[in-house]
Amino acid sequence: MKKFNFRKVLDGLTASSPGGSSGGGSGGGSGAGGGSMHPGGTAGAVGTPRDEIQETLTSDYFQICKTVRHGFPYLPTALAFDPVQKILAIGTRTGAIRILGRPGVDCYCQHESGAAVLQLQFLINEGALVSASADDTLHLWNLRQKRPAILHSLKFNRERITYCHLPFQSKWLYVGTERGNTHIVNIESFILSGYVIMWNKAIELSTKTHPGPVVHLSDSPRDEGKLLIGYENGTVVLWDLRSKRADLRAYYDEAIHSVAWHHEGKQFMCSHSDGSLTLWNLKSPNRPFQTTIPHGKIQRDGKKTESCKPILKVEYKTCKNSEPFVIFSGGLSYDKACRRPSLTIMHGKAITVLEMDHPIVDFLTLCETPYPNEFQEPYAVVVLLEKDLIVVDLTQSNFPIFENPYPIDIHESPVTCTEYFADCPPDLIPVLYSVGAKHKKQGYSNKEWPVSGGAWNLGAQTYPEIIITGHADGSVKFWDASAITLQMLYKLKTSKVFEKQKLGEGKATAEIVEEDPFAVQMMYWCPESRIFCVAGVSAYVVVYKFSKHEVNTEIASLEVRLQYEVEDIITPEPEIIPPFPDASSQLPSLKNLSGSTNTVACEGVMKDSIPCLSVKSRPVRMPPGYQADLVIQLVWVDGEPPQQITSLAVNSAYGLVAFGNCNGLAVVDFMQKTVLLSMGTLDLYGSSDPYQRQPRSPRKSKQFAADNFCMRGLSNFYPDLTKRIRTSYQSLTELSDSPVSLELERCKSPTSVKGSRKLSLPTDLKTDLDHVNGHCTSPTSQSCSSGKRLSSVDVTKANRRGPGRPPFRKAQSAACMEISLPVTTEGYISRRAMLQQLHGISTFSHDERHYTAHTWMNKENRENSFSRSRSSSVSSIDRDSKEAITALYFMESFARKNDSTVSPCLWVGTGLGMVLILSLNLPASDELRQTEPVMVSPSGTVLTLKGAVLTFACLDCMGTLTHPPYEVWRDPNSADDGEKTRKRKLVMHSPSSSQDMGDHQFAVICSEKQAKVFSLPSQTCLYVHNITETSFLLRADVVTLCNSVCLACFCANGHIMTLSLPSLRPLLDVNYLPVTDMRIARTFCFTNEGQALYLSSPTEIQRLTYSQEMCDNLQDMLGDLFTPVETPEAQNRGFLKGLFGGSGQAFDREELFGEATAGKASRSLAQHIPGSGGIEGVRGAAGGVIGDLTRARIALDERGQKLGELDERTASMMASAEAFSKHAHEVMLKYKDKKWYQF
Repeated sequence: MKKFNFRKVLDGLTASSPGGSSGGGSGGGSGAGGGSMHPGGTAGAVGTPRDEIQETLTSDYFQICKTVRHGFPYLPTALAFDPVQKILAIGTRTGAIRILGRPGVDCYCQHESGAAVLQLQFLINEGALVSASADDTLHLWNLRQKRPAILHSLKFNRERITYCHLPFQSKWLYVGTERGNTHIVNIESFILSGYVIMWNKAIELSTKTHPGPVVHLSDSPRDEGKLLIGYENGTVVLWDLRSKRADLRAYYDEAIHSVAWHHEGKQFMCSHSDGSLTLWNLKSPNRPFQTTIPHGKIQRDGKKTESCKPILKVEYKTCKNSEPFVIFSGGLSYDKACRRPSLTIMHGKAITVLEMDHPIVDFLTLCETPYPNEFQEPYAVVVLLEKDLIVVDLTQSNFPIFENPYPIDIHESPVTCTEYFADCPPDLIPVLYSVGAKHKKQGYSNKEWPVSGGAWNLGAQTYPEIIITGHADGSVKFWDASAITLQMLYKLKTSKVFEKQKLGEGKATAEIVEEDPFAVQMMYWCPESRIFCVAGVSAYVVVYKFSKHEVNTEIASLEVRLQYEVEDIITPEPEIIPPFPDASSQLPSLKNLSGSTNTVACEGVMKDSIPCLSVKSRPVRMPPGYQADLVIQLVWVDGEPPQQITSLAVNSAYGLVAFGNCNGLAVVDFMQKTVLLSMGTLDLYGSSDPYQRQPRSPRKSKQFAADNFCMRGLSNFYPDLTKRIRTSYQSLTELSDSPVSLELERCKSPTSVKGSRKLSLPTDLKTDLDHVNGHCTSPTSQSCSSGKRLSSVDVTKANRRGPGRPPFRKAQSAACMEISLPVTTEGYISRRAMLQQLHGISTFSHDERHYTAHTWMNKENRENSFSRSRSSSVSSIDRDSKEAITALYFMESFARKNDSTVSPCLWVGTGLGMVLILSLNLPASDELRQTEPVMVSPSGTVLTLKGAVLTFACLDCMGTLTHPPYEVWRDPNSADDGEKTRKRKLVMHSPSSSQDMGDHQFAVICSEKQAKVFSLPSQTCLYVHNITETSFLLRADVVTLCNSVCLACFCANGHIMTLSLPSLRPLLDVNYLPVTDMRIARTFCFTNEGQALYLSSPTEIQRLTYSQEMCDNLQDMLGDLFTPVETPEAQNRGFLKGLFGGSGQAFDREELFGEATAGKASRSLAQHIPGSGGIEGVRGAAGGVIGDLTRARIALDERGQKLGELDERTASMMASAEAFSKHAHEVMLKYKDKKWYQF
């Protein structure tokens, strides 16, 4: 009788989690979504390793915390600059604020309400910022802490905020409203003053119409007691705050957009909706002193200048030694409809128009002085565009722009995929920077970047980090991400290996995507060997090698046939829900109706054995950096286009690259430039296939019916589909949290194909899917729920649109990755649809490759939409014979049960949860490697999990992560002959001697549903953990943390989880964020040292940490926004100027607006909401002793600050006492000897 180990049973119990059972049975039993066979999986208690591995990681090592956000603020709305601190703030439509200083100083804050930011105002040199948001709330942000927090908020209940103005060194904020009233808020207490300027008091009593909202507020540079109020309808009022009446009123026929003062306070300039600028003199307010339409042309009658587009903003800045600058946005003539947005700079008689690539949101002129009543001396203009931030140098006559040091061009071409590498070899960053620096652009201003505020230090974290982003135009960017900063190192253009597509050739090519055919879909990088591999959306793989030398050479290319041949299937019972309703049912085994159009080609030729793109055949100059070594392209087979690549792996030691799609697997030797394996997934099993699929009959020739509706392209019926429009950022819509309206962003446009294949799909989905909860969807939303063919009658019926339903939306750019999910009749998104789109599997056959017949009558219930049925019945396998390759991994491993030593293997994971091991037989010596063929053969080993396989890893017998072997980098183009001829140096991470290796290793395999740890070579399932029953994993990575190893998982329900290895104990489970769109799902990735990232918007990368240690140290790593700077002194105005230049009396706002004089404002008008203030900074650093120390440090800082203030006050009191004593003594001496009558 076998001994019973009670301690190991307890270990098994502790490995369970709230999210799912973890135990030994056959791979977790057959719970919801279970029912799967698990050959090779045995009871966890029995299969526990003989020597218990001591795991060091506990839940105390983990905590989730956002670290920093990089990139351009998405959908910007507002701009502000502190001229003393020299920091810049940008507000956005999503309620975010980004504060930027010197490189490294970059802070992100978010309004909890998410309301758009209307306006930002710095309290200049005070370390504070006021934001006005679209929900009519004012917020005061404290910037004197590393993570700004709100000190006060003031919510207006009855009026809508339209404009705010805070005079320099004032604590009273003027707030204009939509009703035309002006309120005054005390910045210190954030309480409304009783002083209100009502619109009906400000305008003439005889005026019969409302002047409109307040569009401008500013105090006179000459007299702070005069407030200039601009109303939308063209009325300007100079209000005397002391006497509470209007000093002057000016009227103009055109609506006002902005107002700007001359620094002397005698003139002001207005910009209007007809493209005109009016200059007004305070002495004659009846009509403008000067009116110009800068871009207007004089009409034929010679009298009137034509009106232009509105001038949205004007700034009027004076110089001591030259003419003033008038800078404005807009105002171009209407006759040039295609003219780009422009900023105009008028300096004296010279007019310079700077054309921008994107619409202008706002601009600010940076001046030498913060005082409004001095010569402004402008030196730069910050221009905030919809998708860019530029700064123009005004000190040079050609107005060059400054080189931007921030990483705000992440979205230069939309990001399609990301990879993150922490703790990579330290020599990589300088090497990449040296080859990238040669591509720097010229023509920038030679001056320093003017936004130079804040302070930043390197912090304690010193390991190098690299982020790689793949883009829609085929470019790949390498970024230095060390110490929570981001700086671009190197840019690689993968499209350069292909011939450019000439216009007009579209119909004669084999391209499967029309827009962005070079979009990067997957990347694989080996930092040690510097091998880099890219899989593109047009079904190709490019292998790159790194060289420091330029080379002129031809690009080697291979073509691979990878197509799964099956016959058309006609299912007699369409009403039955398929057993794989949302998974591989979308890996179409059915020949679809659109598929049958390809042989009725315009050219009359069936496409076969031709790739989608053509590789350059002539020698190509390759600059230093990454140089293309080999291009592998999948080809069309019998008129069927190749499917997109779903998995990719490279190994430099073996010299092999492997990739798979929903048809099968290909393995290529990139050293000998030969294809070693090109096989359908089913053929990989051989006799080991656990699902005994029925043999197929030979593929039938396709029958065509000329009158079939589907034979004609959809573009014949909806011509707008053929007009490809490049989508703007607005098409990258932020989606609502409703599970029904989730539109997922996808990497390729599905609506039109170059060549003979036209989009022709059954249109019965259109009425159901065009508008799901009001969201217009894409025509790619078909799934293969049924194998029933649609007759032409069915299709015609299906084509009838519901009332008011528009046809399919216009085609979207590949770059925008936007696709709609199949939605079940109950409104839940198909879980599989999302996952398949994440992995790029062509399940609904984007790019018109495999549109399958679909009947919407099949109703999926809620369980079916979230959990996959696993049935081994013949019918289910028949119906879903395609099995995508979803994960690949090269490693030294035991391929079979009876192996005694490790050997090179390729682990293959599929969309049905199957794991296959392929043996790699490599030539024994380095010399033979170049000539002898490499043998790849299935080992017969098959392991199973629930759900599509996501990731593999290998641990040695001590539980340490075993890295795949690699070849040490050597320059392939080195001038040194010894470098070229020397032997390849391979690093085998696995210990060589069997004594060190032990007699077994652990294989860690994670699928979208569960994780398993197998002991090899016995193939015993030691541990299994069902990670989720109701959702599915989007990303899983085995990572190192604190010299140990764990499995990090990101789930579609927003949870981030970590599991210990090898025992799979849950260590962390935090509901971090819901996956509201495909962008997050496609770009989320974990890396070592507890770091992760994802694309939070189309333009921004959000980094986070799941390490407690990094959370504790984060405060030290972040930059300081506020640094002590002396406020510059105001210029001495001189005696005469002071006497004649303005009002002599001082203006006391406190006396005028304070409660004693003005009284209290109505309570119902605005509600004061106290903020979290400085506590937020403490809370961010909280946790254990570090939190206590941080709190103590902040308390000491505050105490020190107060003591400092006390010292200053004491010193000033002593000084004044001494002065008083001195004066008293002088008086006493003066009158000491005088008699009383002499006084």
